[in-house]
Parts: sequence; structure tokens; C-alpha cells
Amino acid sequence: MGMKAMVLKKIGSLTSGCLPLEMVDFPRPIPAGKEVLLKVSVCGVCHTELDEIEGRIPYLKLPLILGHQVVGRVVDRGEKAKKFQLGDRVGVGWINGACGKCFFCRSGRENLCEEFIATGRDTHGGYAEYMKVSEDFAFLIPDVFSDAEAAPLLCAGAIGFRSLKLARIKNGQSLGFTGFGASAHLTLQLARGLYPASPLFVFARSEAERAFALQLGAQWAGDTKDQAPEKLDAIIDTTPVWLPVFYALENLRRGGRLVINAIQKETQDREVFLNLDYQRHLWLEKEIKTVANVTRSDITGFFKAASQIPIKPEYQEFPLERANEALLELKERKIRGAKVLRVGN
Repeated sequence: MGMKAMVLKKIGSLTSGCLPLEMVDFPRPIPAGKEVLLKVSVCGVCHTELDEIEGRIPYLKLPLILGHQVVGRVVDRGEKAKKFQLGDRVGVGWINGACGKCFFCRSGRENLCEEFIATGRDTHGGYAEYMKVSEDFAFLIPDVFSDAEAAPLLCAGAIGFRSLKLARIKNGQSLGFTGFGASAHLTLQLARGLYPASPLFVFARSEAERAFALQLGAQWAGDTKDQAPEKLDAIIDTTPVWLPVFYALENLRRGGRLVINAIQKETQDREVFLNLDYQRHLWLEKEIKTVANVTRSDITGFFKAASQIPIKPEYQEFPLERANEALLELKERKIRGAKVLRVGN
């Protein structure tokens, strides 16, 4: 049996004249062992898909179905799958597998496993009518969220949850965000719920993004290059470029921590670091911490927190066949919250 899927067949720059994803008939996956088969309802759109399309993530095995913020219903199971019932609504994030044996897996940090498997990178993802996944890496979706609301929580939200943990702030300490797309708009809501006494600051180049941040409860919003009214205890960078990192370091107080929430950084502006000044940017025990993928506990932890606060994602919905258009808008920074592809009902 076949299915419709938006497939990446070759690497190339995404432009209005070059739309790399093609709608094709693709073999429907067959679950085995502990795998479950999902009939996909929605799949979130992530900047990582741009990195894959444009060659910033190497060694992709093409043709490949992208997408790692997947919500669907279980419609078939392998012979050893027992965790879910047919009809259960589950989600799949970036983490699709790990060895389960190494030091990192045994210590709850399977995101650092050398055998980490990523959905839509190392195995086919959710830009399709069906996908399969091990039941160990699928998650029940809380009833409080619709399918489209749940999709960005699986990556943009979960990676924000991990970033906030790594920022290590306490209630009352100041927190900044540089960039204000899908992840930051969810993480700001999370921070408001967990740290109600903490002032929140946003740096974004788009006036619309700054206005949106203020609407969601930021105390202050300015341009990427602006100085905040005060030095900050921590800043989370959610951008795909280097320039915001440079200016974020200037906005940290003594002993402050910058958390870089990005799998890839584009290279065209890295020469900005030729102007890095040790005393202004790094001195006095400032720290830089990077985020690597997510763990299963990040997804379950974020779902729990998001349900209780509650967090409501802002999103724009596109039909699956317009995936290229959604990705092009993301590249052109036409962003308000998240973008979600509607695949089925």
C-alpha cells in the first residue's frame, strides 16, 4: 500500500524559484516488533528542516521524509508493541531512538548518545500520511491540546523546556530571549508560569515579533543589537545565526549564562566574532551552554508543565502540499508563533 508524502530528493537552496520538497506516492511503512504505525494528522515545521534541505546537516540518506513534530493516531502495531491501543493519539519528537546502554542513556541523557536517532533525519518523519516509530519514543498527547496545538510542543516546546533547565535561573532572576519564533514564544510562557517573579526580556529584529513578545508578557522588547534596561542573569538564544550570540553576551551580568538553543548555526555572519572583546563579552565568569537534542523526559516534562500552566501555542496552519511555502516563510522570518502542516483529520 502507498501513501502521499512530501519528500526531499536532493539538497539545494530553498527559494521561491526552487522548492525542493515534492509530493509523491511513497510506500506505507509496516510496523514490526515494538513499532506502532501512526496515521498522521499534523506535523509541525521546524528550522531544522531548512538546515536539512539546504545542506547544513550532512550525511542525509535521500530520498527522505522530513518532519519531527508529529501528531497522529495509532492504526497498527508490531507483534511486541503493548504500550498503546489502536486509536490512541500520540506524538513523536526529534528523539526517535538511542542505544539505551551507554553512560548517557543510563543517566537519563540519551540526547547525548552516540547512537542517537533523529526523526526526519535518520529515519522518515511526519511530512506524510503515515509514519512508524518505536512505542518507546512515542508520547500520549494530553487532552487539553488540539492536534495542531500539540505539534509544536513536541520540539519547539520541549527544546525550550530543556533550555530553561540549562539556564538554571531561580524565581526572581532575569531572563532574556534572543529571537522570538516557535520555541521562544512557548518558552516565555513556560518561564512566566514557573518563575512568576522573574522579569522577561526579548531581543528580536522584527517589530512584529517584539510586539508579540510584549503581548505574551515580556517586560521589555528591543532589537537584537539593543542594550536591555538591566544586565540579565541568563539569555536563551533561539536563532539560526551568530550575530545575536555576540550581542547577547554583552547583555549578561557577571556570572550570567547564555544557552544556545540551536542544532545548527548558519555561517555567513560568523566573522562577527573577529570583534569579540574578552572583557566586554566573556570576562567575569560568563558561561555559554549549548543544547543538544532533547530527551524523552523533556517531552513528558514539558507536556505536564504546559498542561498545568496552561500554555497555548500560537500557530499558522498549512496543508501538507504547501510545506515548501511554510518553510520559505520560515526562512524569510515571516513568523508569529509556530507553523503546522495539516496532513489528515
